[in-house]
Amino acid sequence: MTPQAPPPAYRRLSVEERRSQLLEAALALFAHRPPEEVSLDDVAEQAGVSRPLVYRYFPGGKQQLYEAALRSAADELRLCFDEPRQGSPLARLARVLDRYLAFVDQHDTGFSALLRGGSVAETSRASAIVDGVRRDAAEHILRHLDADEPGPRLRMTVRMWIAAVEAASLIWLDEEKQPPAEELRDWLVEQFAAVLAVTARRDPQAEAVLRVLSADV
Repeated sequence: MTPQAPPPAYRRLSVEERRSQLLEAALALFAHRPPEEVSLDDVAEQAGVSRPLVYRYFPGGKQQLYEAALRSAADELRLCFDEPRQGSPLARLARVLDRYLAFVDQHDTGFSALLRGGSVAETSRASAIVDGVRRDAAEHILRHLDADEPGPRLRMTVRMWIAAVEAASLIWLDEEKQPPAEELRDWLVEQFAAVLAVTARRDPQAEAVLRVLSADV
């Protein structure tokens, strides 16, 4: 009789590992269903744990869990915008978009959960988490444009483009990630230059930035 292999040893998860497990389970659910339709029982089942365990880590209930899941996705997304000041501004922007789209591709549930939500997401804290990522992205881009004290038109242009990138990324997921990420990246960089050119007709500061970008092409 062939001896059977012993069952794998059970390893107790650390506090951080368990918390990460619950956040990943929550992100997967919030990404595909309206938050108000997701219960703590659903999160517990997705993670393979008991409901009391979820409450132990998130005593504030589903709202606290949702906000923690948003912060987790937001913290990862912020890392995409850290870019050394090397090469032309448009080349830097392309590298940022490469990381951003890789995040969207590899963590599409988390990305969708970050930007899509139902009534439970519409709180001041949850909205601040999402808006904080957008503001951080805008500040990173403005620094790379070397614009001293950027005015309202230039700031608005950058933030409008970020909104367009968000929308394009969500549509890209809906379209089964077509066109290829490299083509989407190049298209978004070209859109940034085009939007900036429109603003430059009305704003001397944007015109100066555009001249620098054009010289680097």
